[in-house]
Amino acid sequence: MTDLSRAGVADIVARTSSGDLTARVVLDEALARIAAADPGLNAISRLLAHEARLEAAACDERLASGGSPGPLHGVPMVIKEEIAVAGTVTTFGGEANSTPAAADAEIVRRLREAGAVIVGKSTMPEFGAFPYTESASRGITRNPWDPTRTPGGSSGGTAAAVSAGMVPVGIGGDGGGSIRIPSACCGLFGLKPQRGRVTSAPEPHLWWALGTSGPLTRTVLDSAIVYDVIRGNLDGDLYRAGETGSFVEAAGREPGRLSIGWSAKPVTLGVRPDPIHVRALTETARLLTDLGHDVREVDPHYPDPTTAFVPQFLAGIRTEADAVEHYERLERRTRETYRLGSWVRPRVIEWALAQTEKLSAKANRLFDGDGGLDVLLTPAIAHRPPRVGMLDGRGTVASSLLAMPAIAYAAIWNVAGNPAAAVPCGIAEDGLPVSVQLVGRTDGETTLLSLAAQIERARPWPLLAGDA
Repeated sequence: MTDLSRAGVADIVARTSSGDLTARVVLDEALARIAAADPGLNAISRLLAHEARLEAAACDERLASGGSPGPLHGVPMVIKEEIAVAGTVTTFGGEANSTPAAADAEIVRRLREAGAVIVGKSTMPEFGAFPYTESASRGITRNPWDPTRTPGGSSGGTAAAVSAGMVPVGIGGDGGGSIRIPSACCGLFGLKPQRGRVTSAPEPHLWWALGTSGPLTRTVLDSAIVYDVIRGNLDGDLYRAGETGSFVEAAGREPGRLSIGWSAKPVTLGVRPDPIHVRALTETARLLTDLGHDVREVDPHYPDPTTAFVPQFLAGIRTEADAVEHYERLERRTRETYRLGSWVRPRVIEWALAQTEKLSAKANRLFDGDGGLDVLLTPAIAHRPPRVGMLDGRGTVASSLLAMPAIAYAAIWNVAGNPAAAVPCGIAEDGLPVSVQLVGRTDGETTLLSLAAQIERARPWPLLAGDA
């Protein structure tokens, strides 16, 4: 059997489009890897092998009959449980829904249209409420680099599947760091796009101003390819990003000389970054200086995002909980979170959205004007990936406190709306991946992609868990 465990999106598409490999062969190889790796990791919550074989066969038939291959022709991927896949229950990581979705979410429709083969749904904590992929119904999802450690969350199943080589790409979501945190824990590239860059259809929004969807990948180019497929809006979207050029073209060009500020200062008071992360930060700053950028340490003077973030977080949980079929099946901690959010009425949400606009203006002072930064460089997370079982028996308040080191650098950019990416830095002495975060100007994804690709070329990172 062909070993495609390290093959990325671009590699697979080149081979399936040329006829060197069929989509069915690529799929069968992915299914074999899932069968071998997933029992020890719990990354896949629902395997869609039969449906995927039909989809792969249709890809092969299109090519054989003279059809043009799409930009994701024959690429197997997984979709986070919160995103609708036709014929599959949208579980949100729990047991409270029981009816299969009648139609794909718009981004899934776009992925299929581009030739992607949906292999399964990936594990998440219920409603993505916490940055560790653990739940009563799904159990614990483990980090491929060290199964005693968490892959982060809430897109932890997606991250584990990609990092272990089961699939080359998976779709996650990010409402407070949930693409970047698991990417950092698992050694992946994870870009949270500008607010409104990717449609939320059929929903008008994802946790109001906080949430977005996007890929977790092993390379910058693979992420860019997927984003060029899924980005763009529909009429019902509450938010829309500004115009931008091709992400693939951005990933393939030099970024030019950029003004880059770096800071180890966390947004969250009382959180201290692990020395491993501080070292990775300063080493990356030196690398960027050597690459010709204008790099300097800065104090970001972060505004406090609490009053904007917390009401939207609680309202998002309550809205999703109100929509499930069997509220009584929600986990105890989720029901507790629901009760704690009872004060978040419509007028509170309106107030929180107004605070979001104010915070965004303050946070973006870093980038404003001719003398502003092009990119802010920070740690991606403050702690090393913790041991699994972080949330066992814990309620909402205790779980929220344990989440602080994970979201300390990430969540503010969900509130502000700016694009931000977790970029791998290699493997630390504890055997686990290290990552930094790049934050861009409003609508600045192309700059981040060009810069991340430059870092990737200068300092290649391991593609799979165990490669280091």
